[in-house]
Amino acid sequence: MTKAAIFSLERTDGAFRAGRLTLPHGMVETPTFMPVGTQGSVKAVSQDDLLAAGAHIILSNTYHLYLRPGDELIARRGGLNGFTSWDRPFLTDSGGYQVFSLGDRNKITEDGVEFKSHIDGSSHMFTPEKAMEIEGNLGADIVMAFDECTPYPASREYAQESMDRTTRWAKRSMVRHQTLLAENPARNQSLFGIVQGGTYSDLRVEHAQALVEMEFPGYALGGLSVGEPKDEMAQMLDVVVPELPVDKPRYLMGVGYPEDILSGFARGIDMFDCVIPTRNGRKGMVFTRSGPINLRNLVFSEADEPIEEECRCEACMKYSRSYVRHLVRVEEILGLRLCTLHNLTFYLDMMRQLRNAVLKGEAGTWSKDFLEKYHSGRKEQPVR
Repeated sequence: MTKAAIFSLERTDGAFRAGRLTLPHGMVETPTFMPVGTQGSVKAVSQDDLLAAGAHIILSNTYHLYLRPGDELIARRGGLNGFTSWDRPFLTDSGGYQVFSLGDRNKITEDGVEFKSHIDGSSHMFTPEKAMEIEGNLGADIVMAFDECTPYPASREYAQESMDRTTRWAKRSMVRHQTLLAENPARNQSLFGIVQGGTYSDLRVEHAQALVEMEFPGYALGGLSVGEPKDEMAQMLDVVVPELPVDKPRYLMGVGYPEDILSGFARGIDMFDCVIPTRNGRKGMVFTRSGPINLRNLVFSEADEPIEEECRCEACMKYSRSYVRHLVRVEEILGLRLCTLHNLTFYLDMMRQLRNAVLKGEAGTWSKDFLEKYHSGRKEQPVR
């Protein structure tokens, strides 16, 4: 059993949940959305911007930070918190997603994954033990067990093989994690397990049960939002979430658009992360309560209203759609920052409002009203 984060479930409203996750670097109210800071920085915004937007926790990428600037260098500077001057919690992935995303650059074996750096082609090896050592050096409050992200589509045979390997890797991750904690108790990191199994309901249930027996302090659902239809993702959540402990946090990895987050939240998920608000913001696509809009479109060239009338972010408090559109079109850095900051504020405010709705027993009504307005006023599809 790994060292546990302290999770308290404050109220449920059907499957909707509101809780608090107490970590070494602060308390995280759930539901929560984690902005993605792949390289130790959320693209286009500062740590002060993240605080202003209301971020409680951010996610960083083990694979990328291992390659540059190196986990040992970061450890010598006080871990990610000291290195980045972000004094709130971090979560780091284990590098398992890169097994999926690097494709032709890796070779999966029982021991781990051999891969070539996307930077210079140099060869490296990630094992569960190595991933735990790197994440230990990075010093995040929550670290993820090493897993293989099953691609979509995948045959049942491959999904089973991949899932079983991830179970063995989870056990090895836990053993090494416990050893590292014993050697340095000050690290005080919590290790979450990751449920795999592709889009096969029985495999998902089997894997969830196997990981629950290991008594992780939190559980993630991986291998979703990797190209499967959204109804299949919802189906997997329907069968897996009931298998997870009620008193521990549940994390849906890499999701997603606002409607996807609401779908997960309605099924009992507490934690989310995704690059969508930041990546799409840098393209000029911004989220509003009436749906997403692309500020590059000509219709906004003389729009004097803010992106969102009631939004509290700097972009909406100070600038017009017309001006932000101009900045985006001429590729001024300020435009990228303002769109990113707005989108993060939109997502984080949505989580805060969802939480308040649960505490009032109004989550179902709030979600229904949000989606009706979001879809009915939607002007165009998101930039992908």
